[in-house]
This record gives sequence, C-alpha cells and structure tokens, in this order.
Amino acid sequence: MSDNRLSVFKTYKLYVGGKFPRSESGRVYEVTDSKGKWLANAPQSSRKDARDAVVAARKAFGGWSGATAYNRGQVLYRVAEMLEGRKDQFVREVADAEGLSKSKAAAVVDAAIDRWVWYAGWTDKIGQVVGGANPVAGPFFNLSTTEPTGVVAVLAPQESSFLGLVSVIAPVIATGNTAVVIASADSPLPALSLGEVLATSDLPGGVVNVLSGRTAEIATPLASHQDVNAIDLTGADTALAKELEIAAADNLKRVLRPQPVDGGSATDWTADPGTHRLTAFLETKTVWHPTGALGVSGSSY
Repeated sequence: MSDNRLSVFKTYKLYVGGKFPRSESGRVYEVTDSKGKWLANAPQSSRKDARDAVVAARKAFGGWSGATAYNRGQVLYRVAEMLEGRKDQFVREVADAEGLSKSKAAAVVDAAIDRWVWYAGWTDKIGQVVGGANPVAGPFFNLSTTEPTGVVAVLAPQESSFLGLVSVIAPVIATGNTAVVIASADSPLPALSLGEVLATSDLPGGVVNVLSGRTAEIATPLASHQDVNAIDLTGADTALAKELEIAAADNLKRVLRPQPVDGGSATDWTADPGTHRLTAFLETKTVWHPTGALGVSGSSY
C-alpha cells in the first residue's frame, strides 16, 4: 500500500428525520479544540432547519409514544451497545472538545454509556413510581398514569459535550417524547456523531434530531414554535434562558430551567441524576371508573 495516501476527512452533518442533511443555508463554522487547533467544519443550522426538525419530531411522536415502555427500553439499550462499539471515536472527540487526557475522556465516555443504560432501565418503571391507584371515597377506581408531553426542544450543555449531552437526551426519549437537540456551540462533534449512532440503533427517524450552530439563533424559533410542547434550557446562559422562557409562555410550554449546583454556574454531570429529568416532561392523566358491586351483600372490588 502507498504511504502517500490522502486522509479522508470526516464530514459532519445534521441529523434530522433519520437523515443527514447539510444546513439548508449552506453555512458551516469552524470547530477547534481547546488549544485552538482546527478539528472540522460543522453545519451552522438556520431557523428553517429548526422548523424542519420540529416537523420530523412531530411525525415520529405517535409511533414512539405509542410503543410499549419495554420496547423503548430495548431500543435505548441498543443505542448503548452501539456507543460501546464506537467508544474509541468518542474518546478522541471528547478529549479534543473538552481538553481532557485520553484516560479522563475514556472515563467520561464510559460514564455516558452507563448513564444511557441506566435510563434504558427506567422506561418501564417510571410509570409505576409516579403513577398508581389513588384512594378515594366512593365505589370508584381512581388511576393516575403517565403520558409523554410531546415534542421537546433540548439545549444541550455547553461545557459537557457528551456526558451532559446524554444526560439531557436519554430521559426525554425514555419517557416517550421526541426531541430537537441543539448541540454545544463550541463542541458539537460528539453530538453529531451521536446522530450516526442513533441512525443505526433501531431508533425511529425523527425521535431525536440533532442541530449544530449558534445556540441563540436556533433556540429562539423553537421557544416560540407552536408545535413544540416543552423546552429544556440547560445549555442557555442566564440572559438567553430568560428570553426563551418568555417566548415559551406563548403556548404554555413546559420549561425546565438550568440547574446550577450549589449556586455555581455549571451542573455536576457525574452526580446521581435522580429521576427529575424523567418526570420533567411527563403529564399525569387520572381516570375515574365505577367499581360496580359483587353479590347480594353489596360488597365491591
């Protein structure tokens, strides 16, 4: 083999509706590592890309939310399997994105894969934890069950390009929602590579849509979009979060505000995630049903 072969540079693309389009605007921007070295050109999404992603997410919502919780868990576990197989690639991308040594980046990737498995295990359990039969006065069954909120816009963390990314995407789709994800503006490559994993892991197209570019430019139309049901503001700074929250009120979107730790400016993504992100985008439906009577004694069940 020739020692003079040219390198094949990776072309990063958006992930929308199960496909890999370039930005409709044709724009790209340079992505650099922590030392300013050029890594790749990433697509710079436009408002049109954001609207297209919402259409794809809405189209996928019926099938995904209607799937059994067990089936969603199996699909999410398959994602973890695919991530495990491409671990070396993600270690390189996380090391470049966050300025970490290879060993520290490997620990981050391992934690992200483990977290994906953790959320996969919750798909058929969260309903039992937050739903149930309610005691009422009278001959009625009173049952509370969970339902997904719908299309969720997710602003991925700016500083945690992979573990934080997984921590905000997995709980949204584990509970039956579909997502439009805005990757970290400065470190989008792990998110765009995640799209390639999702495309080959049995996840229906449109359940997760990944956009890269300037966070404010993409998030603004999503916050005011009438067919977006909720928004996670994790990746927004204070000023942008306030602006987006005001826009989100127009159609009463659910809003998950940024959650700093102990008054700090960043979330500790290595901490136990708990279940609050699973329940953040769940609705509770309560149904009443008469129990009827058994036998002449009038006893009921």
